[in-house]
Amino acid sequence: MNQEYYQRWLAVGLLAAVLALALVLVIIPLISYGLTYYDEKNDLMFRLQRQQKIVARKDTVAQNLETVKKQFVEQGFFSNRDTEALASADLQNIVKTAVTEAGGQLTSTQGLPGKTDNGFNRVSVRVRMSCTIDALRTVLAAFATTTPVLIVDQLDIAPVRGNRNNNRGANKIDPSAQLNVSFQVVSFMRAGQP
Repeated sequence: MNQEYYQRWLAVGLLAAVLALALVLVIIPLISYGLTYYDEKNDLMFRLQRQQKIVARKDTVAQNLETVKKQFVEQGFFSNRDTEALASADLQNIVKTAVTEAGGQLTSTQGLPGKTDNGFNRVSVRVRMSCTIDALRTVLAAFATTTPVLIVDQLDIAPVRGNRNNNRGANKIDPSAQLNVSFQVVSFMRAGQP
């Protein structure tokens, strides 16, 4: 009976060892893989839900973008002319009006070849004028407040030489309040604009 009893316990022990070995070699790795896949699935579900929320906002974002583009066009920061030549002509008219209203004397305006940069066409006009310092300040203020946006570039100011005063042999030069001014005025239009 002792031997039978001993063999039963030995069989139970071997069975427990086989079950423990199966647990260590098969079940624990399966559970570990399952937990890893569960975490990965949750991460992917989170990403999917986030992407679905982004896609759901697509129409709203597109509408907002169209609204912003419409407001941008209405603000008139850029020339809305179809060609660079028309935009240059408009720019020359703006310059002529500003100089005339300020009391200056426009000597010349010359359209310069345009350049394309970052999706915009640069429209430039070279200007030469004579005026007083107050008239120049008025012209520059007019450029700063007009639309489309204007940029003054390469500003060169030189005094006009005064007249000789030949009274009593003094041979002095009377100072002049006039200035010779040359600069470029730059405006922009969208590249590829219809």
